[in-house]
Amino acid sequence: MPKIYYESDSSLDILKDKTVGIIGYGSQGHAHALNLKDSGIKVLIGSYEGSPSGEKAKSDGLEVAPVDEVAKKSDIIMILLADEKHNNIYEKQIKPHLKAGKTLMVAHGFSIHFGQIVPPKDIDVLMVAPKGPGHRVRVTYTQGAGVPALLAIYQNATGKAQEIGLAYAHGIGATRAGVMETSFKEETETDLFGEQAVLCGGLSALIKAGYETLVEAGYQPEMAYFECLHEVKLIVDLIYEGGLANMRHSISNTAEYGDYTRGERLITDETKAEMKEILKEIQEGKFARDFILENQANAPYMTSRRRLEAAHEIEAVGKDLRSNMKFLDKKK
Repeated sequence: MPKIYYESDSSLDILKDKTVGIIGYGSQGHAHALNLKDSGIKVLIGSYEGSPSGEKAKSDGLEVAPVDEVAKKSDIIMILLADEKHNNIYEKQIKPHLKAGKTLMVAHGFSIHFGQIVPPKDIDVLMVAPKGPGHRVRVTYTQGAGVPALLAIYQNATGKAQEIGLAYAHGIGATRAGVMETSFKEETETDLFGEQAVLCGGLSALIKAGYETLVEAGYQPEMAYFECLHEVKLIVDLIYEGGLANMRHSISNTAEYGDYTRGERLITDETKAEMKEILKEIQEGKFARDFILENQANAPYMTSRRRLEAAHEIEAVGKDLRSNMKFLDKKK
């Protein structure tokens, strides 16, 4: 059982006389910055001139400056940008200002684990990774609760990396829910595997295959959408709230019997073998190399796939159906 830390195991004291620089003001960036600010920590936002997110940060009452200036002034630098942007920003605007004793942080281990960032040996390097989207990190904090997080130490040059990491997690509200110890290797590889094999790649492919099977069999596209996409949230919410057992307790006996007798016919030994191959590619760095090269070439494959996926019939059917679902949040 990994060690899990809570508010009683952490304190904000070590951050009280420090400046935290948040690089990026997107989903995670805005949540971390505002939560830390509300916790009494001095926060700077690193952005570029005229950036919409930078302007949003200013309107939220935060101090905004160019990334290199923030990196120079900050004791702790948290990079909350897309993975593919880390290397360029780090090399040009952050690395020159990493003096001994400073702290470099990330919320996902990709760039450190796969060598896109190679930090100097005389600084602390660690990760605090909330296990939830930024808006949840912010909302739960304002409600007096928090989102669980992971803590990993990559370098402990000052001997205080864990104390700093727990203080940071405390400041964003994560210690209210629990902060679990892990490593950069474990977080990075399990996160990528979960995204590719289950949460994003696996689920998206399963939804589309189910939809296409029903439509090709002559059923109405709208019915296929409801059965194979719309109701996913209803089932996932039950699993989220109480695991697979809670979901099976809440569904009909018919659905439960179908779960037991048909699910394993879809997720076969061959499927699991492919999952192992996907994990192997992650562990050996093949996926990271593919992703890095894709972005160096200006993302041609992702651009083409985005167009193809947007043109899938399920998107048009879903858009029409959702337009009448007034309970849905229309914010994009």
